Amino acid sequence: MTDQPLQKLYVKLRSNQRLNVFVMLTRLLLGFAFIPSGLKKVLAQRFTQISTDHPIGYFFEALYQTGNYWVFLGLAQLVTAFLLMTQRFATLGAVLFFCITINIWMITLALHFQGTWVITSLMMMAAAMLLLWDLRKLKMLVAPDNFDYRHPAEVYPTYNKYWSIAGLFIFVASLGVLLLS
Repeated sequence: MTDQPLQKLYVKLRSNQRLNVFVMLTRLLLGFAFIPSGLKKVLAQRFTQISTDHPIGYFFEALYQTGNYWVFLGLAQLVTAFLLMTQRFATLGAVLFFCITINIWMITLALHFQGTWVITSLMMMAAAMLLLWDLRKLKMLVAPDNFDYRHPAEVYPTYNKYWSIAGLFIFVASLGVLLLS
């Protein structure tokens, strides 16, 4: 972010309290979206009851039959949800969420899910927004070797312990409710 007007806009947006609350709630919502499907997979349960006569049902049944890979997919979704909801590790969670959601989006397009591609597209856009929100952290990943990073003087209000505790509580409560139901 060497361009001064863009840097100023970024700092202004990141310093806006309402936008910070919106971002934190988006992280919680996206994280929560992965908990039910991830938990089903970790518990080695089928994700859908669509018949294998239909391409979508056939696809999910094939994934389910892989066994350990099915569980791995669920664990990846649960870890991603946890990272997003902690707020502290939300940037890593957003990167994982974006990658997983791109795969889900491609599946919805390839198998012609009716309407689901709209939901997955919105999820991808939300994840992209979270990645842009944390651009300051992510730009170091593509910086040249021997990049000398100087921490900016700005302090952004996105992370605080109350949002982290709330996210952890929501994650654990969601798991508990789903396991008991």
